Amino acid sequence: MNLSLNSSWRWVTRYLSVPTLIAIGLIVYILFFGENTVYESVALRNRIDSLENVLSCERDTMLHYVDLNGRLASDRELMEQVVREQYNMKRPSEDVYLIEYDD
Repeated sequence: MNLSLNSSWRWVTRYLSVPTLIAIGLIVYILFFGENTVYESVALRNRIDSLENVLSCERDTMLHYVDLNGRLASDRELMEQVVREQYNMKRPSEDVYLIEYDD
């Protein structure tokens, strides 16, 4: 075992200099074992992308409700429609049937 280790060390010292080995070791440490590894960077990028998608959906929902709120302030018929749909209200001369679907 000592002989194979000795011959390996000779090969390394013959073809690679010590500063090159130190640089290679430093690069490997930074990429795979440091504080900001490649795996961690990819995972964080995926998390950022998913949060940006959620933010986009929430922004669309917010814009819909801002628009609806503006229209409700000026349109009484729309306000009556929304109230009747949301709170299951009815006029005295109407019958309302609620249909619930089981999943």
